[in-house]
Amino acid sequence: MAADTPVDILQKVLENEILQSTKVVEEHLDAEIQKLDQMDEDELERLKQRRLEALKKSQQQKQEWLSKGHGEYREIPSERDFFQEVKESKNVVCHFYRDTTFRCQIMDKHLTVLAKKHIETKFLKLNAEKSPFLCERLRIKVIPTLALIRDGKTQDYVVGFTDLGNTDDFTTETLEWRLGCADVINYSGNLMEPPFQSQKKYGTSFTKLDKKTIRGKIYDSDSDDD
Repeated sequence: MAADTPVDILQKVLENEILQSTKVVEEHLDAEIQKLDQMDEDELERLKQRRLEALKKSQQQKQEWLSKGHGEYREIPSERDFFQEVKESKNVVCHFYRDTTFRCQIMDKHLTVLAKKHIETKFLKLNAEKSPFLCERLRIKVIPTLALIRDGKTQDYVVGFTDLGNTDDFTTETLEWRLGCADVINYSGNLMEPPFQSQKKYGTSFTKLDKKTIRGKIYDSDSDDD
C-alpha cells in the first residue's frame, strides 16, 4: 500500500479540523436548544422582551448617528466646521487631502466604502491647503493623512500608506484593520493579523508611524522630495 503523499496528509488534517469545528458548533446549538426547551412561557416572554428592547435601542442609536452625518463620507468646508463635527461624535476619521495628490483619491475610494459599513464612526475629509491652522496644530506634514479622533481628541494618525502595506494597491480590509487598531471603529477581525501580512509583496510587519518632519511644508506621501 502506497504511503500518503504530503497533499493527502494535508487534506486529512483539514478534514479533521473542519469536522472538529462542525462538532463544536453542533454542541453549542444543542446546548442553546436545550436551554430554550427548559424555559417556561414567562421566561421566554422576558427573553423576547429583552431582545426587542436591545433591537429598539440599536435602531435608536443608528438613527442618532445618521442624524449627525454618519453613514456617508463627506467633505467639510472649513476648519470651523471640523471642531463642531468632532464635538458631536465619539469616533471621527478625518482625511486631510489635497486635490493634486493621486493617493488622496485612492484613500477616498476606501473611506467611501467604510463610511457606509461603520456608521458608528463619522468619516470626513478636509482640504489641507485650506486648513493651515489645523495642519499646524495637528502636525500634518504628509498628504494623505488620516486623523483618528475619539472623544474630541486626536488619538492616532495614518500617515501616507506606510501602515497599509506600503503599496497603492492596499485593500479596504487593510485600512479597516488599521482603523480597528486605533479603536476608532468596531472591528470584528483579528488585530494581530494584518490583512497584508500573508502577501509577501506587501511586507510582513506593521510599521509604526513614520512622519516626515519637514519644517513649514506639507509633502505628498508619494513625493520624492526629502
